[in-house]
Amino acid sequence: MGCYQEGIAKDSVAGKDVTAHIFEYTTNVVVTETGEVSSGACPVQVLFCLKEQNKKKLNSHRWFFNAFGPLINPNVCILLDVGTKPTGTSIYDLWKCFDTHSNVGGACGEICVDTGKGCSLLLTSPLAASQNFEYKMSNILDKPLESVFGYISVLPGAFSAYRYKALLNGPDGKGPLASYFKGEAMHGGGAVKAGLFERNMYLAEDRILCFEIVTKKREGWILKYVKSAKASTDVPTTVPEFISQRRRWLNGSLFASIHSTIFFYKIWTSGQNPIRMLVLQIEFIYNAIQLLFTWTALANFYLAFFFLVSSATAPGQNNAFNFLSSGVGQIIFEVFLKLYIALLFVTTVCSLGNRPQGSKWIYALAMILFGFCNAITLWCAGYTVYLAVPHTASGWKNIGNLVATNQAFREIVISLAATYGLYFISSFMHLEPWHMFTSFIQYMFLLPSLITLHCSLVMYAMCNLHDVTWGTKGDNTAAKDLGGAKKIKGDDGKVMMEVEIPTAREDVDQLWAASRAALKVKPPETKEHRDAATKQSDHDRSSRTNVVLTWIATNMVMILVFTSSAFLNWVDQHLEKTQSSNFNPYLSFLFFALAGLSAIRFLGSMLYLIFRFFGF
Repeated sequence: MGCYQEGIAKDSVAGKDVTAHIFEYTTNVVVTETGEVSSGACPVQVLFCLKEQNKKKLNSHRWFFNAFGPLINPNVCILLDVGTKPTGTSIYDLWKCFDTHSNVGGACGEICVDTGKGCSLLLTSPLAASQNFEYKMSNILDKPLESVFGYISVLPGAFSAYRYKALLNGPDGKGPLASYFKGEAMHGGGAVKAGLFERNMYLAEDRILCFEIVTKKREGWILKYVKSAKASTDVPTTVPEFISQRRRWLNGSLFASIHSTIFFYKIWTSGQNPIRMLVLQIEFIYNAIQLLFTWTALANFYLAFFFLVSSATAPGQNNAFNFLSSGVGQIIFEVFLKLYIALLFVTTVCSLGNRPQGSKWIYALAMILFGFCNAITLWCAGYTVYLAVPHTASGWKNIGNLVATNQAFREIVISLAATYGLYFISSFMHLEPWHMFTSFIQYMFLLPSLITLHCSLVMYAMCNLHDVTWGTKGDNTAAKDLGGAKKIKGDDGKVMMEVEIPTAREDVDQLWAASRAALKVKPPETKEHRDAATKQSDHDRSSRTNVVLTWIATNMVMILVFTSSAFLNWVDQHLEKTQSSNFNPYLSFLFFALAGLSAIRFLGSMLYLIFRFFGF
């Protein structure tokens, strides 16, 4: 684009190593995806800072916010990752949000999965299709809900924007930017010492930044989601790569969520108006409930499997459609019940310090066996539906009475409507239903494996709390082949710098032609060679063990209590007294809790569209 010129950058100046090179140019050059170069109508001033070493993302952000920010004093700052492609008007739409709403401190757009030409990736990679479905539903239900509240738990670093004024620290040096860069000193070998909880919390530095902006004293900033600002990004297509990516996300988000839940009272001094403060208080309660379900997800998965299969294999359930009701079915149930526990144990052992790439076959086998367990669960759930619904046409005539009197049918209808029903309704409501047709089947097909994968992800993440590294892509060393600027003395005794740069028109044109030609040639794919994992301190590993034991103990206590003979006998006595169906009360609680959370998400999504229509 004319900003960078070959031959200008040097390795050293007057014997001192160069940290970074800065290029400035006002250009109207447009480069297409195919490498074609043409002139555009609008000139753009470009300041390009090229670092000599790859010191991770936060170091680049520190250059931008702490070095260039005070000099330029910008109004809005937009962060965009390499590999993330915004649409033609996305950057303008983000800026317009700040221009329209003076109290917006940060905003984000919609991150979409790059599905390739003709959505080919959705057909060739079921894992990518499943992520596409998850991304779309998050952008339809979760982000709009948080935007209505005014606090988005995380503005994706790949494509987000901030008002520079909202980021600045206070006179005491404390504030959003100070908290944002605190993690760099913790993980980069700096002087800041912190415990394992705090270092894992700062793995999700963007979550900490969002919390600090909203709770900044006496300024009343809010965060918004801009639906029209879309950007596509690539996603992992293999299980080990997916697990490695989500490990940092899970650990960072878990501890950052705990931090924001504990320090929710900071919202009281943030300068928000009373109505907004009440709404934000409700959101923190909602997030605390979500956090509780995240912590106990392992027990809930097992208990759902146990109760659904127990219900289908209970005495008196003999039916031609239910093979589990026979003697062989009872044996299958017992085998898979013990297999489920054994797989959790195997996954725990494999997660203790191992990289997913090194145990990929064990993870793959665990996923397959977990899939069999969940396939039986789905079969039992379907059989429960079969028992609950009428088997004759006359039984469906009074559907209202059926819902009022049949507990199992009522709870199944509510749970299905609160999940898949809301998926369809909200997708059509946002005028974006295509993922329901291109990715929903793959999502449902992989649903047992995705539940399994979630267990593996949580297990892997919790067992690797001691790993608080970000990781870098590619080589971190800089080649010393650029030459240097020499210090010389002139005839008048003044000290000058002598730099060899291409000045002949033929040399400059030749370099420009070489750059244009390079754009048309796709570079070869290179495999990443990672160094062996560095040893962590005994203190980190001990802390990791204590957290894992607490997490497993919490889930195991839930499993032992709700599968104990005392609880099961109480359930049997309760069912005899109420003459109700054989639906377990714990499953009923799960159904209604998830239905309530889904209803809140749907209500927030609908309010977002209403507010957006009226320009709020």
